[in-house]
Amino acid sequence: MEKKKILLPFLALLTCLLWLSCNKEPVAQDEEATRFAEVPYPTPNVAADSVNEVLGVILHHTALPSVEDALRELTRPRGVSSHTVVDTDGTRYILAPIEAVTYHAGLSMLNGRERCNKFCIGLEFQGNTAQTPLTPAQIASGVEFLLPIVTSHHIPLENIVTHKMVRDNFMHQHPEKRCKDKVDLSTHEYIRFMDALKSALDSLEATTE
Repeated sequence: MEKKKILLPFLALLTCLLWLSCNKEPVAQDEEATRFAEVPYPTPNVAADSVNEVLGVILHHTALPSVEDALRELTRPRGVSSHTVVDTDGTRYILAPIEAVTYHAGLSMLNGRERCNKFCIGLEFQGNTAQTPLTPAQIASGVEFLLPIVTSHHIPLENIVTHKMVRDNFMHQHPEKRCKDKVDLSTHEYIRFMDALKSALDSLEATTE
């Protein structure tokens, strides 16, 4: 009887330790894994003879009713394109690698330089931010996507802009051009997203100091 009284607590402790050791590795893997799903969805609309310099990021919203509509539009042959679309649940559709030149900016200017497609990547958020704000998942997924790109390519926050901003820059420089006004990612949602991205960058810098 005495042996059983001693043995039972020992077995219970051993079982607990084994459970902890078996569950420790998956937790670490989850922390390292990408939080949001990425789905390859290649677009044919890339410049075959150019490489993107990745000096900036242009943020867009699709202004279309569904992500299926957006993907159809962005992969229609000889049409517009972008690098990534972030759906409302945070799923990212990867249309092209960041090194590719895609057709998302049109007539545009950033830091006095035109043709932003050649040196900026395009990130599309599904929806119309003039009517509905970005979801928390969209913001978190967009930050998760851009964080390693911004840090590895040393992109300053000032070079992360909206399509309307680069279009307005171009129109200011070329008042003789007649182009439709570009209404894209709303100012309020742009500020929300940039606040989240800056916070993530600050946290990353704090952990590496």
